[in-house]
Amino acid sequence: MVRLLTEAEVERLLTMEMALEALEEAFREQAEGRAINTPRRRLRVPRGTLHVMSAAVLTRGVLGFKAYTSFPSGVQFLVLLYDAETGSLLALIEANRLGQMRTGAASGIATRYMARPDARTLGILGTGWQAQSQVQAICAVRPIRRVLAYSRTPERREAFCREMAARLGIEVIPATRPEDVVAEADVLVTATTAREPVFDGRWVPEGVHINAIGGNALLRREFDDEVIRRARAIVVDSKDQARIECGEFLHAVERGCLTWEAVHELNEVVAGRFVARAQPADITLFKSLGIALEDVAVAARVLERAKEEGLGQSLRVFE
Repeated sequence: MVRLLTEAEVERLLTMEMALEALEEAFREQAEGRAINTPRRRLRVPRGTLHVMSAAVLTRGVLGFKAYTSFPSGVQFLVLLYDAETGSLLALIEANRLGQMRTGAASGIATRYMARPDARTLGILGTGWQAQSQVQAICAVRPIRRVLAYSRTPERREAFCREMAARLGIEVIPATRPEDVVAEADVLVTATTAREPVFDGRWVPEGVHINAIGGNALLRREFDDEVIRRARAIVVDSKDQARIECGEFLHAVERGCLTWEAVHELNEVVAGRFVARAQPADITLFKSLGIALEDVAVAARVLERAKEEGLGQSLRVFE
C-alpha cells in the first residue's frame, strides 16, 4: 500500500523531539556509512525551478527524494519514500511543514554539539517561517531563557515575538538593531534571504555558536569573511552541497579566506570524530544548506507514526 500524507497530517504527527531524534540518528548513521546523501540539483526554466534531492537511511529501511518547485505562484514540496530492500513505493508526503521542522532540527543538533552548555540567550536575525522552528529546536537542546529577535519590519518582529513567547513560555524580545542581538547572544541564528551579510563579524563576542540557515545559493551571503576567520570550527551539513551552492564559503575560498580542508561535516561532529568546541571562548559556525538526508530521515519517522495511528490515504499505485 502506498500512503499519502497531507500537510495537516504531517502537522499532527511530527514533533520537534521526533525530528531531533531522527536527525541525530541519521547523521550518526551517515558517519558509519549506513546513510547516504546526494546534493540538490536544480532544473531551471523561464518561469521557475525544479529542485530534486535524494538520500537513504538504511537502518530505517528507506530511501527517497524530495522534489519541489519554486515559481512566482509559490513553492510546493513533496517527499517520496521507497523500501530500501524491494524498491517499492511506500509513501508520498506533503513536505512544507516537514521541511521547516527538519531545518530547525538540524540547527538543534548542531547547537547540541557545538554551543556552550550554559547558553541562555538566543539571538535571531530574521523572523519569517523558518525562524519559528529554529527557536523551537534550540530551546529544546539548551536552557534558553531569553530570545532577542530582529527583522527589518517592526510589525513582523513584534508579532513573531508575541507568538513565540506564548508558544514557549519564555521571554522573546524584539530588537531594533542587529548589533544589539549579536552582542547579547550565546547562540546566534541567521534566517534571512539576504544577499549581503546581515551583521559584522567583528560584533560577535567570544563563545558564541552561530547557525546560519538562510542562504543556499551562490548570490546569498548572511555572514562575512570575518566570521570565517574568527570561527574555531566551521561545520556544514554537506560539503558536496556546499561546494555547489554555499555563497559564503565559495566567496571566502575565492578570496583566500577559507580552504575546504577547514570545513567539517555535521556527521563527523555527531559521531565524535571532530570536536567542534574545545574551549568556552571558541566561536563555532554551522552552515545549514538543507539536505535530503534530513528530509528522508524525518519522513521515515512520520510514516512510522502514521502507520501506528492509522493516518493517511491509501493509493492504488503500481498494482
